[in-house]
Amino acid sequence: MTEEPGTGMTDERATGATDVTEQPTYETATTRIEEIIRRLDSGEAGLRETLDLCSEGRSLIEFCAGELETVGQGLQELRLEELVARLETSQARGTSGTLGEGELSGSGGPAA
Repeated sequence: MTEEPGTGMTDERATGATDVTEQPTYETATTRIEEIIRRLDSGEAGLRETLDLCSEGRSLIEFCAGELETVGQGLQELRLEELVARLETSQARGTSGTLGEGELSGSGGPAA
């Protein structure tokens, strides 16, 4: 490994070839994005390094967006399962099985 001129970083680090890009988690990806932003904000990155950092950052942001979307879908599924359970409970009690307006909006209580 050689040191990238003027960066104090090795080629591996300057090009973003770190463990984070192999098997990132949301947390490691956001940490790396913060590092990239700090490096770009420092104004010390050369043209090639800037291009590499921007490319890596974009990939990490796309990864994080996908993770957030997956978690959001999981939360929606949990809410749907909760709604179904509440409907089944109300039907078992012999009520009409309809929900008030407040229950559909996620307030958790009956409509006033």
